[in-house]
Amino acid sequence: MKYLVTGAAGFIGNFVAERLCNDGHEVVGLDNLNDYYDPALKHARLERIKHLTQFRFVKMDLADRDGIANLFKDEKFDRVIHLAAQAGVRYSIENPMAYIDSNLVGTATILEGCRHNKVQHLVYASSSSVYGMNEKMPFSTDDAVDHPVSLYAATKKSNELMAHSYSHLYDLPTTGLRFFTVYGPWGRPDMAPYLFTDAILNNREIKVFNNGKMKRDFTYIDDIVEGIIRIQNVVPKRDQSNSNTSPESSKAPYRVFNIGNNEPIALMTFIESIEKAAGKIADKNYMPMQAGDVPATFADIDSLQKEVGFKPNTNIEYGMQQFVDWYRSYNSGK
Repeated sequence: MKYLVTGAAGFIGNFVAERLCNDGHEVVGLDNLNDYYDPALKHARLERIKHLTQFRFVKMDLADRDGIANLFKDEKFDRVIHLAAQAGVRYSIENPMAYIDSNLVGTATILEGCRHNKVQHLVYASSSSVYGMNEKMPFSTDDAVDHPVSLYAATKKSNELMAHSYSHLYDLPTTGLRFFTVYGPWGRPDMAPYLFTDAILNNREIKVFNNGKMKRDFTYIDDIVEGIIRIQNVVPKRDQSNSNTSPESSKAPYRVFNIGNNEPIALMTFIESIEKAAGKIADKNYMPMQAGDVPATFADIDSLQKEVGFKPNTNIEYGMQQFVDWYRSYNSGK
């Protein structure tokens, strides 16, 4: 089949594009290569997959309405995996308009492209951040998610609502995937695995927020990709018998799933895994909770398991060893 993968120079999108090509599909990868973090890393990711004959890269901004409309019209995609977004909870507090342009306007252009060109299935990235102030653990797709604590989370919840309206009005099958703290080789430099590894290996202190009393459901990149590839083959169908009482499904051809490791890791245990992989002890600066953060995340993945027979299972020790090894290799020539 022919796929559009948005965010193809991003962390998750790059691996998804590679996997689809290796599975024999044709992939058009889209990215605007913005400078939210060092574009050199985005270019290096594209270098990883440039040898794949089934892959073509298009540089374009999601907010370019005419450009996106023409791309859909010309390419006639079978399926779309929409992973591009302005990422980062903390940055959304400083620069909210970047999230409006990319996450709201950008998702609208993708929905319109799918609507007008009879795309078979739109799979899009949501986030565990939509659970906001929820205190019930684990986080379930049956939970109400009406109290986001950052604009980033609000835009991701908005994407789910936008997708549902398109599913209902235009019979567009959509599936939202709430990712839980994705990490691994080629990961983003604004996230804790990279920030901590970089600081520890370069003899700088690390900032340990909420005095270390935090937990995250860290999910390894290979598990995320496997979940995406499996779920994109499960195309939602309209179901008039659906009671419409659960937030995760609908009478419309619409679904939402969590993808997480289903095993929250204490922040201090996570730091210990980096110290072990790096062979160095961190200099820790204990700090209060940051605005927009939550103390814990924990994914209920029963629905995902039931639908595709897959459960992420990479442990943090293995995952962080892979990341630290990649970090050393990537930065060795700098």
